Amino acid sequence: MSEPRWLDDGEMAAWHGFLEASNRVARHLEQQLRAEVGLSHPQYEILVRLAGAPDGELRMTELAELLITSKSGLTYQVGQLEKRGLVRRRSCATDVRGVLAALTDEGRRALDEAAPGHVAAVREALIDVLSARERQVLARALGRVGERLR
Repeated sequence: MSEPRWLDDGEMAAWHGFLEASNRVARHLEQQLRAEVGLSHPQYEILVRLAGAPDGELRMTELAELLITSKSGLTYQVGQLEKRGLVRRRSCATDVRGVLAALTDEGRRALDEAAPGHVAAVREALIDVLSARERQVLARALGRVGERLR
């Protein structure tokens, strides 16, 4: 068995910087959404994905893949949104095993209400902290990481 390739000081700094920044940004966005509109960040992302989908609906399996979450975790979040009347579930007409999540009119209104504050929080926590060049490097680098792990 070969020896592990331990991280050097620069690599460790990159790793710790990524962990701290990603956790702090996630916490900041979660707090902002809960305080301003009573949504969790995953719930907000569900509304965003449904709003961008044809007819405002997606199969639950596709939605789970887009959000990089488990089917059970998605089912819970969609259930919470359904209780508030923001999303509804229905059977897929072309596949008896398939379930669709659909954005309701109330869900679209909730998203319209939440989006401006969320975008402002994203800017405050990440976008406006970085220069245009840093944003390009970050997008390219994290895009490569995501691509490798897909």
